[in-house]
Amino acid sequence: MTEENEISRIILDCAYKVHTKLGSGLLEKVYRECLAYELTKCGLEVKQECPFPVIYEDIKMDCGYRVDILVNNKVIVELKVVEDFTIEHTAQCLTYMKLSECRLGLLLNFYKKSLKDGIKRLIL
Repeated sequence: MTEENEISRIILDCAYKVHTKLGSGLLEKVYRECLAYELTKCGLEVKQECPFPVIYEDIKMDCGYRVDILVNNKVIVELKVVEDFTIEHTAQCLTYMKLSECRLGLLLNFYKKSLKDGIKRLIL
């Protein structure tokens, strides 16, 4: 989990940078693009809108699951622009973590005036 923790630190540093420059309340897509740009500048492998199929026995189903950002195939990052996280947001991130076999997920809420109030770390 050491590698995931280091990746997480870089993600949060970049998220703070994006939030500081852009402020709160823009569209989720704007934050996703800017965060992906910053993470790439840090030398991380970034996949946006990464699809994850559900595999049941021999059946592979594209159910439309798309993670906002997958970093180094190790950390799931789900971005939100909402007043508060709901249980559905947590469940969504946990589902993506299970489908991708990632042990660490970050829910980031760019709606909050201070990003530190909009961070939820999830571990499987």
